Amino acid sequence: MMPALEVRGVEKTYRDPVSGRAVHALADIDLTVNQGEFISLIGPSGCGKTTLLKIMDGLLPYDAGSVLVEGQPMTGPGSERAMVFQAFALMPWRTVRDNVGFGLRIRGQKGPDAEATIMRYVDMVGLAGFEDAYPDQLSGGMQQRVGLARALAVSPSILLMDEPFGSLDAQTRNLLQVDLERIWEADNKTAVFVTHAMDEAAFLSSRIVIMSPRPGRVHEIIDVDLPRPRNDATRTDPRFVELTAYIWDTLRQMIVREERAS
Repeated sequence: MMPALEVRGVEKTYRDPVSGRAVHALADIDLTVNQGEFISLIGPSGCGKTTLLKIMDGLLPYDAGSVLVEGQPMTGPGSERAMVFQAFALMPWRTVRDNVGFGLRIRGQKGPDAEATIMRYVDMVGLAGFEDAYPDQLSGGMQQRVGLARALAVSPSILLMDEPFGSLDAQTRNLLQVDLERIWEADNKTAVFVTHAMDEAAFLSSRIVIMSPRPGRVHEIIDVDLPRPRNDATRTDPRFVELTAYIWDTLRQMIVREERAS
C-alpha cells in the first residue's frame, strides 16, 4: 500500500523577524507515514514540530528535499488533507452547524447531502443537540470538538493536528483523547498529531516520532505496543507507564545536553 505521506530530506531555514538572523528549523527530515497510522510528533520546544506539520499541509515552503502525498509530489494545500489547530478558530457569529459546514460550503456542497454530512460529524464528536448553539455558548472542549468536526466533514484522508488539546484542562484533554481515538478508529483516517504531552503521545499513537532540539531532526521512532481501542484502562497499563517515562527521560536528556552546550 502506498504511504499517505513521505518526507524526504526536508530542510527549512527561516529568518527571525526580531533579530533578522537565520534560524535553521529542520535538518534532513526523513519520515514515512503509512495509510491509517496515527503518528505523534514530540520534542523539546522549538524543535520544529509545528513547522514540519505546516510543511506537510502545504502551508509553508521548504528549502530542500521533497514531500509526497499519496505518492504524488506536494504542490500546496490539498483536499486530501485537513488541519486542526490549537486555537479553535471558530466563527463566533455562526452556529455549530454552520461552523462544521464551512468547508463544505467553500466546495459548493449544499442541500440535504451536505446537511446529512454535517449532522453525522456533529453527532460523531458528541455535540448532537448543540448544532444551533454559538461558540460563546460552548465550553473550550466543546469548541475544539466543533473544530474537529469541521475538519472531518470535508472527508480528508489525512488529518493534521497541531496541539489541538493543548489549551484545555487535564480532565477535558483525557476525555477528548478517548473521543479522538474512537473517531480515528471509526473513520479510518491517517493522522499526524503534534503534542508536548508524553502521555498523550503514548495514548493515541501507532508510532511516536521524537525530534531533537533545533535544528529539528528525527531522533527516534517508537512503535507503540498497546492494544486498541485505547480507553481509560490504557493509562494504567504498565507498558503505557513505562513508555511515558521513557519518552520523558529521552526528552530530559536532550534538554540537559542542550542547556550545557549553550
